[in-house]
Amino acid sequence: MKKNHFLREFKGKKILISGHTGLKGSWLSLWLNYLGAKVYGISNNFKTNQTNFKNFKMKKNIKNFDIDIRDFKILNKVIKKIKPDFIFHFAAQSLVGASYKNPVYNFETNFNGTLNLLEVLRLSNFNCVSILITSDKSYRNFEIKRGYVENDILGGDDPYSASKASAEFVINSYFKSFLEYKKNIRIAVCRAGNVIGGGDWSNDRLIPDIMKSIYKNKKVKLRNQNSTRPWQHVLDVLNGYMILANKLKKNKRFNGQVFNFGPPKNSNYKVLDVVREISKNWNKLRWEFSNRSYHESTLLKLNSNKSLKLLKWKNKLGFKEVIKLVTDWYKCLYEKKDIYNFSINQIKNFEKK
Repeated sequence: MKKNHFLREFKGKKILISGHTGLKGSWLSLWLNYLGAKVYGISNNFKTNQTNFKNFKMKKNIKNFDIDIRDFKILNKVIKKIKPDFIFHFAAQSLVGASYKNPVYNFETNFNGTLNLLEVLRLSNFNCVSILITSDKSYRNFEIKRGYVENDILGGDDPYSASKASAEFVINSYFKSFLEYKKNIRIAVCRAGNVIGGGDWSNDRLIPDIMKSIYKNKKVKLRNQNSTRPWQHVLDVLNGYMILANKLKKNKRFNGQVFNFGPPKNSNYKVLDVVREISKNWNKLRWEFSNRSYHESTLLKLNSNKSLKLLKWKNKLGFKEVIKLVTDWYKCLYEKKDIYNFSINQIKNFEKK
């Protein structure tokens, strides 16, 4: 714990997490609750079958609000009541495929939802540090081999990428127009890539597709097996978000800044590489190839030198260790073991690194 002394700063603090039932939000909720923080979660997705809301005992351990981030009035009312010390904003429509099927909902959630939160902060009178999570797909992707840096051009062809880029435009506008001059509010933006971890059951996403196929004893269908992604464990990314939140609270020089949190260069692997590595850890995996039905980038890399230099953050987990941690988690759930304590132990072991 000595290496991660900053984590103690969250004990007793009121922390609001939007999208706390998703992959990153649920793991952060579990971690912060374990650290002794007072965690509040807002989400409109409380499915109880095979989700981390159930696995991480959120109904018992944190205060949950069933809220649609698109509803400004209710969102404003709840946040004003809580007066959180920290906000981590994850709530989003997070799938490329789903953004094609329902583009209006995609933009309403990712753009309007972020706009609503920014307006709450503009009107606020309590001290709050807000970490706004966007995506590596905010970048205008030319599929170049060098990693994207924070001041590269934003944009996107598919509805999901475009919605994330547009959310960043409104974040920048609100910061420059309003929040930069509010003494009680500090914000920062985080971009990460293909974050993986236990408890993700989303559709059209590699790890969930693999695990659902194993559970059903079927072959997983792989689309675009040569796509290269920066595969990264959820705990590595969340560690970066918490480092930034802590530094932002103490030092206004980080206010309004953007940070990439990607894995090392040697952690960019093809989809097929990931599948083969999982099969080494769990021999139940079988696969076959299929065609894509929509446009999706085949190469996307992040340059995280800014985070390495200014935040002293770095990834603790290598590619093979990431895949093993994820595979072991799903195996634990598959074998109906104590997934809650298994997850806590993964956090404890991560802190020791």
